[in-house]
Amino acid sequence: MANPPAPTAARPVKRPFPVTLLAILAGIAAFFAAIHALQGLGIIPYVIGPVTMRAFNFWNFLMWGLMVWVWVWLVRMLWNVDPQAWLFLAVISTFNLILAFMSMLGSTTAFSDVSLSFIVNGLILLYCMLPSTKNAFGVQKVA
Repeated sequence: MANPPAPTAARPVKRPFPVTLLAILAGIAAFFAAIHALQGLGIIPYVIGPVTMRAFNFWNFLMWGLMVWVWVWLVRMLWNVDPQAWLFLAVISTFNLILAFMSMLGSTTAFSDVSLSFIVNGLILLYCMLPSTKNAFGVQKVA
């Protein structure tokens, strides 16, 4: 299947609603990744139930900073309706779900600061797998 021609000023991008919603959710995920990056620097405290603490971990900052870059790049790809964004979004949200789940496993309470990231990434992955979203990106079902 041939790629559609690139958008120009005379011909704007037709962005379906599922793609717009995924771009907004990816922006929210980028915001949460930025919060986790600032936690790694010790600027924002970690919240685990009623306990808050500050800790400096440069490796944590570096990894979450990289995730901020990836999420912002994904928002750009989604906003431009890049067909490859669908698969990349599914892979990144699954990766973040695994990391958030592993972080929540050690938590003694039901709520931690990672819980919101877990919920947002779960929503992104669920919405990504809907047939209307797949159709918006031109992902065809292989028979």
